[in-house]
Amino acid sequence: MTETERLRASRWSMVVLLLLVGVFVVRISAEGQLVLPPQPAGAGSAARDGGGDAGGDTGRDGEADAVPRPAGAAARAAPPLPGSTATRLRIPSVRVDAPLTRVSLDADGWIDAPPAGRPELAGHFRGSVTPGEQGTSVIVGHVDTAQGPAVFYDLGRLAKDSRVEVTRADGTTAVFTVYGVESFTKHGFPAESVYRATGAPELRLITCGGPFTEKTGYQGNVVAFARLTETRRAA
Repeated sequence: MTETERLRASRWSMVVLLLLVGVFVVRISAEGQLVLPPQPAGAGSAARDGGGDAGGDTGRDGEADAVPRPAGAAARAAPPLPGSTATRLRIPSVRVDAPLTRVSLDADGWIDAPPAGRPELAGHFRGSVTPGEQGTSVIVGHVDTAQGPAVFYDLGRLAKDSRVEVTRADGTTAVFTVYGVESFTKHGFPAESVYRATGAPELRLITCGGPFTEKTGYQGNVVAFARLTETRRAA
């Protein structure tokens, strides 16, 4: 991350900033065409403008309409859990089975990403609640690195009602149901609507996405929205 890319912002906007910088690679097909990671259905050629921005200016008209609302299997939330460190993330439908590290702010006030040299890692942002607690928990991961596809490469493929399982240090597994996947431009990211507490235990999975240019990298973020619908306890 360069100094010019380090734009001071709110705590939540730092999560977005994390996913907009760094060194990423896009595969080239045999025909010489860019091969981008899968994008959410209906995302089209441009990411959605959520009416906010990545610099912390939130609460604008239209933000609430920019994010999905719980429906289907995610309509009824399970009771919240006490706090416990998240240790592993599984998303069976897109073949994610990843160890979780914890990411936080460094001495300069910037959020740390999972190490680029460990593309299989996802990171729970310690500034958010632990997965399963009342509130909105945030897990971030690279879409790709200089070595190729990373842990959240297929995040854009997630369908509604997909299950996300987070193993916790207390022996419980928090099971979330996806109720929407969206792509937002980095300058139109509706941070307040994405990260706000909804009155239920929720989870956000975030990676880079949208159009890609060699000069500036990915132009947006893919966000999966999920709600706690089940808790499993170790036998």
